[in-house]
Amino acid sequence: MSAAIDVADQAMLRPMEKSDVDAVMVVENLAYPQPWNEKVMRDCLKVKHYHAWVLEIDKEIRGYLFLSVVAGEMHILNLCVHPELQGQGWGRDILHRAFDMATNTYHANMCFLEVRPSNTGARALYESEGFNEIGMRKNYYPADEGREDALVMAKSIIP
Repeated sequence: MSAAIDVADQAMLRPMEKSDVDAVMVVENLAYPQPWNEKVMRDCLKVKHYHAWVLEIDKEIRGYLFLSVVAGEMHILNLCVHPELQGQGWGRDILHRAFDMATNTYHANMCFLEVRPSNTGARALYESEGFNEIGMRKNYYPADEGREDALVMAKSIIP
C-alpha cells in the first residue's frame, strides 16, 4: 500500500492496519443494520488484491474503504463514513481518493460496486459521481426480513 493521503487539514486517509479493525467495526455497526463481521474485515486485510484504508479525523477513525483491484478493474467492496459525518462530503472525498489510487497506483480504468436500493444516500452519491446502473444481483444482501437485491453500478475512471 501507499503512504497516507491528506484529505483535509484535520483528516487523513491512510492504509488500514490490523490494529484498526476494532475502531472500524464501531463505525460499521453504527452505520449498517446488517454490518460486516470482524472476521470478514480481518480476512480482507490478508488478500493480495484487496486494499483497505481508514479516514482519520482528529486522530479518530471516522470512515473506511475496502476495495479490490484485478485486471484493470476496481471494485468498491465497502465505503463507509460514521453516521454523524454522513452528508458532509467525506464519502465523496474518499471516493475521489479511490479513483486517484485506482488510476495512478493500481492502473485501473473501470470502477464497479454494489449498493442496496434502499440506501438512498449512497445511491445519490454514486449517481452524482457518474456511476450508472448496469445490473442487479437478486437477494444479495441480508435484510431484516429475508434478503435485499443489490444494484450493480459502474463508472469509467480513465483520467
